[in-house]
Amino acid sequence: MNRPARLVTAALTASAALLLTACGSGGGDEASSDKIAGADSADSPSASPSVSATTDGIDRPEIKLPSDMKLVFEGQQTGDSVKDAILADNERTVSTVWQAMAYGDMKKSGMAFYYTDNALVGIYQYAKSAIAKKTSWAGTLRYFDRQVTLFDKKSAALTYCVDESKADLKNRETNKLQGTKTTPNSYVFYNLGLKKNEDGVWQTWDLTEDRGSQKCRP
Repeated sequence: MNRPARLVTAALTASAALLLTACGSGGGDEASSDKIAGADSADSPSASPSVSATTDGIDRPEIKLPSDMKLVFEGQQTGDSVKDAILADNERTVSTVWQAMAYGDMKKSGMAFYYTDNALVGIYQYAKSAIAKKTSWAGTLRYFDRQVTLFDKKSAALTYCVDESKADLKNRETNKLQGTKTTPNSYVFYNLGLKKNEDGVWQTWDLTEDRGSQKCRP
């Protein structure tokens, strides 16, 4: 079994792989600032904020990930305030999906706050499938070579690589790791379409991926 593989969804032009389907990777999701149900209970993994607090005045949903789920984002500061805002929202965007998987709760994940259109439909189905299979992951995902292209004040594209070689699938209820191996498919290239909504949030509306891309392999 190879490393967490692509998200399979007919809603996207290409699959939006976020670590899963090889082993098993719309929405009625509503933005909420409430804590994830059970996140602080004794039988749940400890959690910590996945992204830094914002000072832009936007009322965002809370994002907390378990301590065994680590995200590393490189290139956070470009010197351009718009590009930096896009990169910051990208961090929050992907974190909402992992939050849903970690706690088995889509309603309070925040996915619908950061995804829209085709991307939201695909991500919703992805998270729903993962939760049904009790699938999560532990370890570290590294996001690197993040490049923003601005089209105008409200539209942009973002490309980046993800290194999944230090992440391992696990059963959400038992916390048992599956021992997945590193392969060329552990390195993924993403291409995102983004648009700024009326609240000032850079939402992902389209998402394609190239798993095993030469651009991202070491």
